Amino acid sequence: MRHRLAGPVLVSTATLVLAGCGSSDSSSSASASASAAKLSVKSAYMPQPVTDSLAAGFLVIENEGGTADELTSVTSDVARDVTVHETTGQSMQGVTGLKVPANGELVLKSGGNHLMFENLKRKPKEGETVSLRLNFTKSEAITVEMPVKSATYQPTSGH
Repeated sequence: MRHRLAGPVLVSTATLVLAGCGSSDSSSSASASASAAKLSVKSAYMPQPVTDSLAAGFLVIENEGGTADELTSVTSDVARDVTVHETTGQSMQGVTGLKVPANGELVLKSGGNHLMFENLKRKPKEGETVSLRLNFTKSEAITVEMPVKSATYQPTSGH
């Protein structure tokens, strides 16, 4: 008797599982897109470099979405290498990525986490802009035109 019921039970279970998959796929993809990371960049700037080989970059990455993301790498037309640095106390070190929290922001600022432009191809001057591409784990890359400010520039807001 158990063997006779096994077939219909398996077929019913499989039908319910497949029906559930079909309907949950469409609703989960809609909810996933509604809660996906929504990244934008503001307050970007580079102080005019004081050396011919290094520069720093600062910006704020806002995430208005319900999913966290991670800044994993940066490329630029002005430097051979751009590294993401994390600052803890008086120490800074290159890291493989920095989190962009859901419904939050990642602030890269002077004295804190920042970008380092290394092996400059040319020394940017105040008034110019530097192009960079921010790469993320989940979101599409964002291209930013970063203005070069005076070496002593201090932002009044955003950082």
